[in-house]
Amino acid sequence: MVTQQMGRRLVAGQEIPATALTAVDGAAVDVPDPGRLVHLQFRRFAGCPVCNLHLRSITRRHDEIAAAGIREVVVFHSSEQELRPHVADLPFAVIADPGKRLYVRYGVEAGRRALLNPRVWVRIVQGIARDLPAILRRGKPAPALQQPNGRLGLPADFLIAGDGRLLAVRYGTHAYDQWSVDELLTLARAETGPR
Repeated sequence: MVTQQMGRRLVAGQEIPATALTAVDGAAVDVPDPGRLVHLQFRRFAGCPVCNLHLRSITRRHDEIAAAGIREVVVFHSSEQELRPHVADLPFAVIADPGKRLYVRYGVEAGRRALLNPRVWVRIVQGIARDLPAILRRGKPAPALQQPNGRLGLPADFLIAGDGRLLAVRYGTHAYDQWSVDELLTLARAETGPR
């Protein structure tokens, strides 16, 4: 199948049903989180160089994100076993969703356009160049050659209020089309005011 339509896309203003998730490290993750905003982001697969590049920017500014009252929750369509060595050092919750149950619920898609945009090619090269030395030293695992859920996933971002309202949403048009940290913080400030 070339394009995989997963479900109906969500729009800002909708209510998100409460979901109790378990992170790869065993921590409980409630979406929504009554005490803070949740930035729920959907990525591709464990070890994805494009995803890793983006998650480094989130990791570098995680303290700033948390200080803005935002909890980061990142979903991959890989198994827990495959994700663990790739995400062990990340300071936020990572959810394994190999059955794509959450992808369907949130309308997150896959398709060839994920890799067709030339802007992605630069990011792929940057991500590989950044990850390759650690992989060659065998300190970091390479992504699996076979990805059961494919390599053509598109990213998506959701900002969810503590009461379950979907405040903002972005469905990526290619593999590196997601909110930057600055965009996320601007969206959060628009909802909560400066902190």
